[in-house]
Amino acid sequence: MTTENKSRFLNQTFQKLKLESHTVYDKHLSTPYKRTMTFERILGWMALMVKYFLLYGLAFVILYPLIQQIAIALRAPEDINNPLVLWIPETFSLMNFKISIIVLDYWNALKNSILLSGIVTILQVLCTALAGYAFARLKFKGQSILFGLVLATIIVAPSTIELPLKMTLMNFLGTGQSLLGTPLILYIFAATGMGIKSGIFIYLFRQFFRGIPEELEEAAHVDGANPIQVFFRVMLPNARGAMVLVGILTFVWQWNDAYFTANFVSKINGNFATLTTKMMSIRNAIQGAIQQAGVWQLFDQDVTQNPLFTSMVLNTSAMLSMIPLLIFYLLVQKILFTEGIERSGLVG
Repeated sequence: MTTENKSRFLNQTFQKLKLESHTVYDKHLSTPYKRTMTFERILGWMALMVKYFLLYGLAFVILYPLIQQIAIALRAPEDINNPLVLWIPETFSLMNFKISIIVLDYWNALKNSILLSGIVTILQVLCTALAGYAFARLKFKGQSILFGLVLATIIVAPSTIELPLKMTLMNFLGTGQSLLGTPLILYIFAATGMGIKSGIFIYLFRQFFRGIPEELEEAAHVDGANPIQVFFRVMLPNARGAMVLVGILTFVWQWNDAYFTANFVSKINGNFATLTTKMMSIRNAIQGAIQQAGVWQLFDQDVTQNPLFTSMVLNTSAMLSMIPLLIFYLLVQKILFTEGIERSGLVG
């Protein structure tokens, strides 16, 4: 191609691009309305990109500890000090799970945790719902003062009332019988409004019941129902959303509780331990726990002196403690997403 032909070709290409640019301008930016729509579309794309960037970043922040925890749990003990092993273990092993199961006395502690958390949840939901209904609908003398005392329990530290509670339980109702060391204590706490965060749940139920139309109660009273029948047949079925919320929070908080369970039960009765209290004993005496578990001979004694080994066992134990809670969430998520947390009973 000659120089003249090249020049003519470039000139034609330039004119074509110029014509196309004018066409795009006329199509998108020729009128104020089109310019506004184009800018709004561009801003919408930018907002969408920022939204997904934030969502993916937040998801990474939330999932990062869990992914790292799984990677550490699947790591062989001999890879503890290997600087090349960061995420993917060089040797995949389930030895950490075997050690944690033995050290935790997992199946016995799991049974105790499920039994304790389940019974406490049922008792606390019923007790706080009944108290919340009484504060919301019934009128009696000293109601405001009593409700103020309920709210005060939210901000009072548990350690403040630990000694009076222990003194009372050492001579329960003047019978001379001590209840310390038995899970019955936690059941009594839950059934009498003294459970974990009971004040918050009473307040939640009170606000929920105050939002239910009074016509429902009036219709039940016309049919001859007394307040107890109104509560169980009318109000409680309409509070399924609040019950699910309180039940989940109670179960999880009781499952993870170390203060009440340890101080009132496990430290006094060594035969009753939950997964959380077992983890506390691992943290305090990992070497003794491994020796008692009978896995000392599986490793050199030097490995148990390594703080990374202790952290790895604790990490795996925490995973084993979380697995039942994850299953619990999967079982109740259908109720959560179909009923809703608030006012689910006001329809239908």
